[in-house]
Amino acid sequence: MARFCMGAIAAAMLAALLPQSAVAQEIEGSTSVAQTAFDRRAVQLVDLFAGRIAYSDYFDPHFQTAVPEAQFGAFSAGLVAQYGKPVGIDSVTPTGDRSGAVLLRFERGVATVLLDVGVAADERVTGLRVTGVTVANDSFEKVAAEISKLPGQTGFLVAELDVTAIRPLASANVDQQFATGSTFKLYILDELAAQVAAGKRRWSDVVPLSHFSFSSAGTANWPANTPVTLQTLANWMISVSDNGATDTLIHLLGRKPIEARMKSAGHSDPSRNIPLLTTVEAFAMKGSNFNDMRALFIKGDDDAQRKLIESNRDRLTLANVDGVSFTAGPRFIDSLEWFASPNDIARLMVDLRARQSKTLLEAMAINNGVGPVAASDWTYLGYKGGSENGVLSMSLLGQRKTDGKWLVVTASWNNDAANVDTGPLIGLVTRLLALAAHERNATPASGKPLATQRP
Repeated sequence: MARFCMGAIAAAMLAALLPQSAVAQEIEGSTSVAQTAFDRRAVQLVDLFAGRIAYSDYFDPHFQTAVPEAQFGAFSAGLVAQYGKPVGIDSVTPTGDRSGAVLLRFERGVATVLLDVGVAADERVTGLRVTGVTVANDSFEKVAAEISKLPGQTGFLVAELDVTAIRPLASANVDQQFATGSTFKLYILDELAAQVAAGKRRWSDVVPLSHFSFSSAGTANWPANTPVTLQTLANWMISVSDNGATDTLIHLLGRKPIEARMKSAGHSDPSRNIPLLTTVEAFAMKGSNFNDMRALFIKGDDDAQRKLIESNRDRLTLANVDGVSFTAGPRFIDSLEWFASPNDIARLMVDLRARQSKTLLEAMAINNGVGPVAASDWTYLGYKGGSENGVLSMSLLGQRKTDGKWLVVTASWNNDAANVDTGPLIGLVTRLLALAAHERNATPASGKPLATQRP
């Protein structure tokens, strides 16, 4: 159950990574005399990421509100952990007296930093975005090795898609079932698009916002039964992972039709997701208010679980979600979740693309998960991520600019012993995406192309 949609760290800061490219001529040191407010703040970036400048001295109050110091500290620490200490400024490219781009060199990479400086007399920074980190001599093997070192269980797949064939370029644990959080919402999108294609519904149909859930970015505190279009619900569900929109669509489309769509899309172990839980059902049962019911649900077969859900529909509501339970660590991520393997996600992406639905693809592209710089090598880039305590998942569908080929990049990270940090996986997945964008005449990394299933 994603409580946030993977991507930006607030609106002010975004991490995305790119393959090695040419960089501007290195500045001789970072202590030369700077002539503008932007220049003066740009040369301080080394000291900022090295922890030698106080957060409150560098950022203005508005930035501090959007990105609290602890959040920025975690982000900065993640960059240093992955790319080494900051060592210098390669170039400063102003777009005005108070904004521009800076190439900040770390020991193992060069970050592109977009910087905006406020007009106040203290010239503190109002905006900072890390839009790319170039990595010299990167490879699928290097990224795979780093993914394997993450604590817990991991799996990933990078593959070319050719109609119904899936040709792997790099992978690990592709058939293992992982908790994927809100990535399951792509199955709902698939079924919605199928019902539209069949003439049963239209994207412009207006329906009431009928169900509310925990951690809903778009629909929190909205009046019940607010009229919205199906396209609006789909956009909310995918772009900001809104749980109220998700549950409204599940009840509208039907639980069993979505389960059937999951099967027809080629999920290798659909029973793991049957009955398909709404987000509020899953959140409620994970909490302390349903300890007895949760034990019965986990040990029951599909039919027993479905009966349990149906007989308790009046209890499994937002009012009975125990939010306090989610302030600690992972909760039942191996037994009360939504599951898929990397190969399952690849087959789902094949199914989504085969819909040939402009509206579907647009919904997936609203938030591409990795930012504009990482997306620049792609004619199209769609994304869905998922997260909760101990669970992180990122999945992208892209059309490569160089040759028009379609690819999938998907990765999952589960740790039932501790929460997982978003920073490392975002960086690793974006490196996989960058490598996939520049792959030339790739041959399958292992095995034969994977056949897909469609009705």
